[in-house]
Order: sequence, then structure tokens, then C-alpha cells
Amino acid sequence: MKEYGLKATRTPLAMALLFSLATTAALAADVEVRDAWVRGTVTGQQATGAFLEITSKSGAALVGATSPAAAISEIHEMKMDGGVMKMRPVARLELPAGQPVQLAPGGYHVMLMKLKQPLKKGDSVPLTLHIEGPDKTMQAVEVQAAVRDLTASGSSAGEHGKH
Repeated sequence: MKEYGLKATRTPLAMALLFSLATTAALAADVEVRDAWVRGTVTGQQATGAFLEITSKSGAALVGATSPAAAISEIHEMKMDGGVMKMRPVARLELPAGQPVQLAPGGYHVMLMKLKQPLKKGDSVPLTLHIEGPDKTMQAVEVQAAVRDLTASGSSAGEHGKH
């Protein structure tokens, strides 16, 4: 497994600790992030999507993201417009208090562009989510996103069906 900036092992204990730390950091910021993952790529591919479920206890907004795996990270929205699926960057994604918001294929997602290397199933990609709280304070939420197969289209437990 590859890690960006961290030494990785394949032991179940190490993986549990890694994901537990990501969840702890998220909870400390009044935000819980679940099931973070990135779609794998092939050699030469310069972009991919990162997906997750995010919940803010008190209401907040996702206003950006960064990752050492990509030169550019943006929050994007995909939606039908006049019978054509269009994708565009968004400046902010509202996180209503207590309501899970899905970043999923075919909807909102973190677009990772100008990738620094191919992302293979089993790799782990760090993401920093930039959250604006209800009082306008900014917080960074660190998350580790597992790289799934390049044909992945939903959670490991199956499609959420929520967008």
C-alpha cells in the first residue's frame, strides 16, 4: 500500500488505527467523515474523483480541499442540464446541521487534477477538507481516502443511491 508522506503497513491493526485517527480528527472539528475513497487511475490519467459522506453537527460548509496527490483539488458538482450531464466547480457545499451530505459518483465530489502519479487500488490518499463553521471560522479536517478499483462506483457496502 502506498502512503503519501506516511510509512504504511498492511496489518489490520495499522489500518484500523489509521482510519480511527482520521475519524477522531474529523470529530474534533464538529464534522464526521465516513467512507472516504478515491477512484483508481491508469497510467497517464491526470484526474480522478474523491467521494465520502460528511456530516456537520452544528451546520457548516465545505469550501475547499487539498491533497498532496494532486496539484489541484476542487469541489465539483455533476448534474443534468438540458438533457446533458455537466460538471462544474462550486465555491461551497452547505452541510446542514445533523444531515449527512453525500459526495458520490454522479453528484458532488472532490476533483483531484494534475495527479502526481497513478493511484492504484490499495493505496491511501490524504485529503484535507476545508470547513467553514457557522461562526465563519475555518477548520482543516484530515482524512485518509482508500483508493478503490478504477471501475468503483459506490461504497464498499454497495451503492448508497443518495446524491
